[in-house]
Amino acid sequence: MSDVIIWHNPRCSKSRQTLALLEENGITPTVRLYLDDAPDLDDLKAAQAALGLRAVEFCRVNEAAFAEAGLSKTDDDATLLAAMAATPKLIERPIVFAGGKAALGRPPEQVLDLFKV
Repeated sequence: MSDVIIWHNPRCSKSRQTLALLEENGITPTVRLYLDDAPDLDDLKAAQAALGLRAVEFCRVNEAAFAEAGLSKTDDDATLLAAMAATPKLIERPIVFAGGKAALGRPPEQVLDLFKV
């Protein structure tokens, strides 16, 4: 399948497992190293729509930078999306995009739902 993208952090075991799982299933995604090629606010809004989640559900709330930024789990989507745009390590990983939808690779097998017909 073409047009599959993974927001990937090679230092993250779940991200590595998800990428390997895709490849084992014959899927060669475009790899976006999102810490180096940070998504902007529009990218994050599109990701949120594709995931069908509230921003807090794909934000790393236990990351030190979350508390350091004075953020709260009760902050609205706009606040959290802006924080993720400013500090991409707050974005939960990995996120796989395919066919206008997206899935978090937590657990990695969850992304395979994107490819079921």
